[in-house]
Amino acid sequence: MQKSATLKRSLGLWPIVMLGVGYMTPMVVFDTFGIASKEADGHVPMAYIIALVAMLFTAFSYGKMVRAFPSAGSAYTYTQKTISPHLGFLVGWSSLLDYLLLPMVNALLTQIYLSALFPEVPAWIWVVGFVALVTIINAVGVNSTANFNTLFVLYQMLVVVIFVILAVRQLIGGFGYGEVFPVGPLYTPDMHMSTLIAGATVLCFSFLGFDAVTTYSEETPNPTKTIPRAIFFTALIGGLVFIVGSYFTQALFPDITRFKNPDATSPEIALYAGGKVFQMFFLAGALAGTIASGLASHASVSRLLYVMGRDNILPQKLFGYVHPRTHTPLFNVILVGFISMTAVFFTLEIASAFISFGALIAFTFVNLSVIAHYALKKKEYKTLGGFLSHILLPIIGAAFVAVLWYNLEASSFTMGVIWFGIGLVYLMYVTKLFRVRPMDIHFEEADEESAVIEGEPIVENGVLAK
Repeated sequence: MQKSATLKRSLGLWPIVMLGVGYMTPMVVFDTFGIASKEADGHVPMAYIIALVAMLFTAFSYGKMVRAFPSAGSAYTYTQKTISPHLGFLVGWSSLLDYLLLPMVNALLTQIYLSALFPEVPAWIWVVGFVALVTIINAVGVNSTANFNTLFVLYQMLVVVIFVILAVRQLIGGFGYGEVFPVGPLYTPDMHMSTLIAGATVLCFSFLGFDAVTTYSEETPNPTKTIPRAIFFTALIGGLVFIVGSYFTQALFPDITRFKNPDATSPEIALYAGGKVFQMFFLAGALAGTIASGLASHASVSRLLYVMGRDNILPQKLFGYVHPRTHTPLFNVILVGFISMTAVFFTLEIASAFISFGALIAFTFVNLSVIAHYALKKKEYKTLGGFLSHILLPIIGAAFVAVLWYNLEASSFTMGVIWFGIGLVYLMYVTKLFRVRPMDIHFEEADEESAVIEGEPIVENGVLAK
């Protein structure tokens, strides 16, 4: 029997929450403000409140599923265990689209920021440097990743706090609404629910990533307790930062007529709020956001690939490997780094177009998995609490996700379907046209049997063994 290492259970609640918040990138509230204000007709904070409520339903479903299956596989494992192994692979494959490309998007954003400051430096150097930094930190260990990520998240929080202070000063001076706590950003007599929903639909995509904390389920000592709380706190903290940041931004800018470029409002927001000095401090926060999101997204996709490798749906010898000293899925970390390097050949628009499809696939099937596992399989729906928790709330969560599906850009849907088709062809090949279950696939190079280092928790098929 060959022994192999496992992921190390060393993360507490707040490092995981910080990884989740880092993934979401708090500073994005300023990047999307112009677009959201146009959609929500000047009521961005209220649209964020609606988006947060909508996402909390799906967050609740994630919490229910991680209690049943405390695996790093997230939506892939939940669908595999509750609905169908074959469908589980396709959900995991689709989620990879989101997880794999977000590190690339962050590399491209870093390139954009730094190229603007240092135009004489070749743009590709920033991509290579960013990817190398994120890959090395992830390779060293999950605690190093969490610690660096926390520093960058806290810096973003500091930027938001200083922005609020400067915004209050400007409001007192008569800028924007001209009062510190105006009602206008939240309510005006002529506001319409249709515009609020349109704005919330755009802003829901800011919450993509709160689910990524489930990929650390096998790196915390008590996942069935810690991860559901981490999911809730990640969505709530991220949502509160978005609401507060957008409220004071909307108070300063009741409409978008003041902006020269409404589709990229961050630099102008910072300039009007605090001048050139604060603008530099502010843009450094945006850079910190890309690094934090890069670290967290790189770590998350490495764990998802690890679980798919451990299940042998991807070659186990490579994807299921954990380095015995660092307790990281080292092959996956390096692979994701190489994939992220290809950002030098893409534009931000192309890379971003792929992301939403995979996230919505995951959100949809997590809600459906709650119904399949708790209501259909375990019959836990006959009490009022069971009906609410296992049928009504996940249906509401799925309904909100359906609205996002309806508003998904055509390019995102088209590229997503192509990626899904590639995964379907691969699945048909390795399962001999679905005659073999994914967990029964045997690659020649895979280990015949795997064990764990003595003293480590045993995980079998994504579930903690008793």
